Amino acid sequence: MNASQAQYIFAFLKEQQSSMEDLLIQLVALESPSNNKASQDALFKVLKDQFNQLNYYTFRFSGKSTGGFLYARPVNRDKKKKKQFLLGHCDTVWAIDTLEKMPIAKHNGKMTGPGVFDMKAGLVQMLFALKSLHQLQFNLPLTPILLINSDEEIGSAESHHMIERLARISNRAYVLEPPLGPKGKLKTARKGIGRFTITVVGKAAHAGLDPDSGINAIVELSRIVQQLYAMNDPVRGITVNVGMIQGGVSPNVVAPQSSAVIDVRVASEADGKRITKQILGLKPSAPEVQVLIEGGIGRPPMERTARNRALWKAAQEQAGLLGMELDEASAGGGSDGNTTSLYTATLDGLGTTGDGAHALHEHILTDQLLERTALLSVLLMADELISEKEVVK
Repeated sequence: MNASQAQYIFAFLKEQQSSMEDLLIQLVALESPSNNKASQDALFKVLKDQFNQLNYYTFRFSGKSTGGFLYARPVNRDKKKKKQFLLGHCDTVWAIDTLEKMPIAKHNGKMTGPGVFDMKAGLVQMLFALKSLHQLQFNLPLTPILLINSDEEIGSAESHHMIERLARISNRAYVLEPPLGPKGKLKTARKGIGRFTITVVGKAAHAGLDPDSGINAIVELSRIVQQLYAMNDPVRGITVNVGMIQGGVSPNVVAPQSSAVIDVRVASEADGKRITKQILGLKPSAPEVQVLIEGGIGRPPMERTARNRALWKAAQEQAGLLGMELDEASAGGGSDGNTTSLYTATLDGLGTTGDGAHALHEHILTDQLLERTALLSVLLMADELISEKEVVK
């Protein structure tokens, strides 16, 4: 692809901008919290219809406890062609009826609404990038395969297997999560995320009559908390946060049990293994005390691997065809890009620039919906970037 072709795509999409915004409003109006399975049906129907209009085969997998996911690919495809994986989610952190306090609105170049930034704008980008290339009769060098899940905000437990399977057979993965900051930086690295639960079992006793015969589980847990906080290493990007604590039965009883839930973030797989070993290795201060520890790193970090760097450099070159300059950043939160990065070249944060993910001021910049859709379009036209042997089987 050359600069004139890229500008041709941009001009075509500019004519489609009002249609893009209309579809985005429709998607945001269909509230879709992760924990409300039924709420996903109407949204998936709209998405399925959109893909069917592009002559795409679609399959809706209905999850056991979530809305599941939608898979899509062209009906007519060259099976010998390599694949490029487009990935996004339609669930949000917002409860049903959030629209009453957070209505959809367009004002001063912004569009607001629950889930507009994280990440329904990215879903519109997917559809219109494919639609523009189809209508302009561009021949994609790699076959697009798409997955939109409804459990990303709660860990992708039901869609993880399919994401992994599609990443293994793909030459690259584009993740339509929101970019970072006002400059819309792409996410070329993400921290891995771990969750641990620590339960301390002591011995109950009357706090006034016989305190010495008891073993206070809260006191023991407080000692462990100090050890956990000593594991923080900002220079290495390691954070260990005790986010929840509970314990005891009554003020006048020596607490027989207490527990804590710990969030861990790491920048590298090696640090994840080391911190996991340290946490699982925590010991009680006395033999009469039990310390039970469960958990691990659920989402491994998305690291700046050689193939990820190759994809980032290619994205910079493709953006140049549109006169765009891209910046990169590392994100403290995880996404399904953490998973795809284990198996193929991955570029994350390709959604629409805005702000307020999971916050009441959530919004996108409407002019960026156009620009980021054009960027995705030219990225889809990029030639093969990594060799066959680099795709994990």
